[in-house]
Amino acid sequence: MDISAIALEGLQQAETKLNNAAITVADYPATVPDNAGVDTVDLSAEFVALTQAQTQFAANIDMLKTADQIDQNTLNVTA
Repeated sequence: MDISAIALEGLQQAETKLNNAAITVADYPATVPDNAGVDTVDLSAEFVALTQAQTQFAANIDMLKTADQIDQNTLNVTA
């Protein structure tokens, strides 16, 4: 499998993780019953998910850069 394809798939997974965490946090007021004074969203877990998504984005961007460098080096060798 192509390195770029793997990196792009990783970016899509990171985007999904980010969107899911954002939706959970953004929908918080809608999920709280009128008489409940307790949190229904585990903000620490959502923060961890956001941090993981950020790390996944960075790692996959670095992988794309590496794949580009490999392609450039391959072109330079064959030229």
